[in-house]
This record gives sequence, structure tokens and C-alpha cells, in this order.
Amino acid sequence: MPSNHSNKTSSPEESEPVLCLVGPTAAGKTAIALELARQHGFEIISVDSALVYRGMDIGSGKPDQATLAEIPHHLVDIRDPAEPYSAAEFRADAFKAAQDIIDRGKRPLFVGGTMLYFKVLREGLASMPEADAGIRRQIQALADAQGWPAVHARLAEVDPVAAARIHPTDPQRLMRALEVFEVTGKTLTAHHEAGKKSANILPDYLSNLVFVAIHPADRAVLHEQIATRFHQMLADGFIDEVKSLYERGDLHRELPAMRSVGYRQAWDFLAGRYDETAMTDKAIAATRQLAKRQLTWLRSWPELHRIEADCGSESEKIVNNCLKLLAEGTIN
Repeated sequence: MPSNHSNKTSSPEESEPVLCLVGPTAAGKTAIALELARQHGFEIISVDSALVYRGMDIGSGKPDQATLAEIPHHLVDIRDPAEPYSAAEFRADAFKAAQDIIDRGKRPLFVGGTMLYFKVLREGLASMPEADAGIRRQIQALADAQGWPAVHARLAEVDPVAAARIHPTDPQRLMRALEVFEVTGKTLTAHHEAGKKSANILPDYLSNLVFVAIHPADRAVLHEQIATRFHQMLADGFIDEVKSLYERGDLHRELPAMRSVGYRQAWDFLAGRYDETAMTDKAIAATRQLAKRQLTWLRSWPELHRIEADCGSESEKIVNNCLKLLAEGTIN
């Protein structure tokens, strides 16, 4: 299969298929993506909510600097951990990155495990109101006076569907869901439903997305790989990495960056909430739960090509299958 691409943006009927490589954490996606890039000239677009942040390298499984210098990666190290990064921003940035890659005669390869990003890439999302500082102060005052469960109770009155899926102690999501209602008079749920009905059309050059999942053949092997990988992160200096973030003074545990799996548990360890053994156990358990959620997403993913392999094994088989699907031009 040729590894380059015409500089002309194609019509939907003519557009070349674009590979999206998905799967649970520790399934071996990165190794496969690097092999595809080295052998076949792909440029990687990261679909990972942790890799966007600078200074979060070990715990996010970010490729090392030598690899980043060797193989073009996009949407990596584009935000400071103090800065939020939304799914809408990801979609816009992903479009720009893919267009740039194609315009230079290369082929984009989307790879990662942030399923929400993949969902908005393909389906778009509803137009949402901007943050309102005054409304946020009112919600924060309620939380300060009565606690976040009181904010959750208020949300349950106006948007029971959103309240059912948002935990009473999740300040950021509670704040946003109630803020949307107070600003617009419409629930967050109604905005999401409107988004599903709106025409979030993909650009021509991304009109043919081929989704391939590396699916673990044995869940126990994946769980063991998760544990092994976290212990290796600790050996590589993960705690020192989080300590440098912890000591900055402008970060806190509720920031999206610090809620990343592994970072939250290491942050709490540094804050003295529990010892290193408990931190390790909690981080591994949280990562396994993340993998379970990712697999749940994938079970309902339409037109998904699954390749069973255990944690990076059978890499040649996976690469060849990906290339075969692209050559067939399967449209999702």
C-alpha cells in the first residue's frame, strides 16, 4: 500500500481511508502505531487526554524524546497542566493536524484510548454555552455553604438524567451541568440530544474513518500488564515527576490533568492521604477500571474491526491487518 497521499483534498467518494487505532490502556497501541509509522510513513495524531500535557511523561506513557524526534506526533505536549483542554478543542485540533499531514502527502494515524475524543471526532458535539463567572460563583457559594451533594440535589431537580450519571462529589462536572441549565434554561442532557440531531459533518479528508481495536484475548493478561507497567513507571521516576508538579503551587487535584489515572493517586500519596503501598494498589486498580470502561465503550462501537492480541504480541499480524483494512477502504 502506498504510504503517501495526493495533496488534493478528496471528495467523500474518493477520500482515502484514515486509520483510527483504539483499545484499552496497556493493550499495545503505541508500539503498533510506531511500527506503522516507521514502516509505512504514517504520522501519529494522539487521541489521549493526558498526552496533551507538558511535564506529564512517565505516568501517561508518553513516547520518549528520541521517539518524538524520530516520528512526527501531533497533539502531544500542547498544554500546561494548569490549562484545561476540551473535547471540542481536540476535534478542531485533530482536523487541523490531519489536514496538514494530508497536504504534505502523508497519511494520518489516530491512536489512543480516550474514547470520548474518538466519539466527538466522528460525531461532533452540541454547541455549548461559554462559562459564566457569575453563575459559577453562585454555584460555588451553594457548595461552600451546603456541600457538593447539595449542588447534586439541585441538578437532580432540573436534569435528573445528568444527575444520575454524575457523582455527587465530582465538582467540575456538577458545576458545568448546573451552569448550562442556569445560563440557557435548557438541560445539559437536552444540549447533548440536540447535538446528536445536528449535522456535525466530517470534512471530506476524514469522511472515511476505519476503526481498528486491539482487543485483549485474555483479560487477566491485560491486568498483569497494567500492574507491570505501573511498577516500571515507579522505577522510572514517576513519583519525582508528580512531585515536581505538586510543588509548583498553581496546580490542584481537581484539575483535569491531575485527575488522570495514576497522577491522582500519586498526588494523594504526596499529600499524605495514604502510603506508597496503598497508592500503588489504588493506581493499579484505577487503571484496570479505566481499561474496563474503555472495553465497555468498544463493545457498543459501530463498525469496529477487532483484532485479538495480548498486550503487544503478534504485532506483525496487527500491522498487516490494519494495512489490509485500509487497502479495502472500509468506510465507517
